[in-house]
Amino acid sequence: MMRVPVLEIFGPTFQGEGAVIGQKTMFVRTAGCDYSCSWCDSAFTWDGSQKENIRMMTADEMFGSLDELAQGNYNHVTISGGNPALLKNMQEFVVQAKEKGIKLAVETQGTVFQEWMKRIDDVTISPKPPSANMETDFTKLENVMAGLDAGDGAYNLKVVVFDEKDFEYAAEMHLKYPSIPFYLQVGNPYLGNKVENHTYRLLERYEKLVELTMNDPRMNDARVLPQLHTLLWSNKQGV
Repeated sequence: MMRVPVLEIFGPTFQGEGAVIGQKTMFVRTAGCDYSCSWCDSAFTWDGSQKENIRMMTADEMFGSLDELAQGNYNHVTISGGNPALLKNMQEFVVQAKEKGIKLAVETQGTVFQEWMKRIDDVTISPKPPSANMETDFTKLENVMAGLDAGDGAYNLKVVVFDEKDFEYAAEMHLKYPSIPFYLQVGNPYLGNKVENHTYRLLERYEKLVELTMNDPRMNDARVLPQLHTLLWSNKQGV
């Protein structure tokens, strides 16, 4: 049986970002990432700080955990990370989900393609802007897009914006791939478990991103998103 490194399974909750924002969902969060973004809000998936929580799980075991939490109360699962696209062994879980009539969503930075991604209903490709201190490899990004073009689901581009350099990066990305649905998302620099006035501070940043977008004709087809889960629960893990 194929096993994958799972850090946490939780829900029911809702998707707080991306094209399926607001969707009631369960989460399977995998461990491991090929990036180390400066502002990562889930660095525990790759920095070793929660390595004792990683379980090597089969698809049957993952669905067992999901059903223990919410049997009969979900029909959508978000596979998150880290970067779940690193995991070839996710294939069996995806096949079982499709057999059960469960819709799937995945977010990845667009560096690795796996065949199982062709069967994902909604893939969010989130290349990282300058503030992340990561370099976008467009050859790898376009390889991921080509693989998804041959699949059954939909995919979109999403760029997280922390500052004006990030906004310019986002505009260039949108112009480079104008036919792909495009989302802007406000960045969350206020990490940690005890942030005062977190919701208000994030809404201020969201308002600034909205204003930038409204005043820029390059973004006429862009959609501007908050992180809904952080507005409700700040940086709490497992929601």
